[in-house]
Amino acid sequence: MTLLRHRRGSGPPLLLLHGLGLSWECWRPILAALEARHDTLALDLPGFGDAPPLPAGTRPTPAALADAVADELAELRVAAPAVVGNSLGGWIALELARRRLVSRVVAIAPSGLEAPPERAYLIAMNEAMRARAKLAAPLGRLATWPAPSRALVFGGLRSRPWRVGAADGARELWSFAHAPGFQPTVRWTLGAAAPTGLDEVRVPVRILVGTADLLLGPLTAPRFAAVLPDAELIALPGLGHIPMSDDPDAVAREILGFTDAT
Repeated sequence: MTLLRHRRGSGPPLLLLHGLGLSWECWRPILAALEARHDTLALDLPGFGDAPPLPAGTRPTPAALADAVADELAELRVAAPAVVGNSLGGWIALELARRRLVSRVVAIAPSGLEAPPERAYLIAMNEAMRARAKLAAPLGRLATWPAPSRALVFGGLRSRPWRVGAADGARELWSFAHAPGFQPTVRWTLGAAAPTGLDEVRVPVRILVGTADLLLGPLTAPRFAAVLPDAELIALPGLGHIPMSDDPDAVAREILGFTDAT
């Protein structure tokens, strides 16, 4: 299974893991800044973007998704990269850290520590955004070219949705609407699992969370910071759940200020 979709830059390796329904392309707004300092690897998680789903019969649990990423790193002969994960990607990044496979973690609004009522809300929000993407995706750039339209189709995930590029937005809508891994992954992550072994993480962790995150980030991020042995929590004022396009400079600065220590 090939998960790697983009690799560029020089310096210490940096792995990027996207969130539920998205693909590696969500990192585009900050790629140039990261590539200036790191050998930057962006993956599509199994069942998202252009990556095939896990083999038949394999449930896309956080552990299984981490297995797939670990196998990809081994195939690429990349050892102990720093890793940046957003939402579900942050959950997987912390699982890789628990296994001592990465050197440090930047988790942007990591998911997984929601209470049952919060999970019901989160699943409902993701299903609503999936339905919205299915309606808008067939329109392509007609849905993403006007700024007011981008505000409608990308609101909820971002605080400044009009900043999403028209072409990038059209690809994101298609990926979100058609990802074969969406429903199984929702079921076996948010629906059936929680992070385990967080107290076993022995690498430094920086948790970033937008103060305008509508998907529970401001509630759950402090929980991760409280449980992890070596974690710091940094707020991103006014930014949303996927903050990379809301304010690329601010997000890249907070990532590189931490990963450069490698």
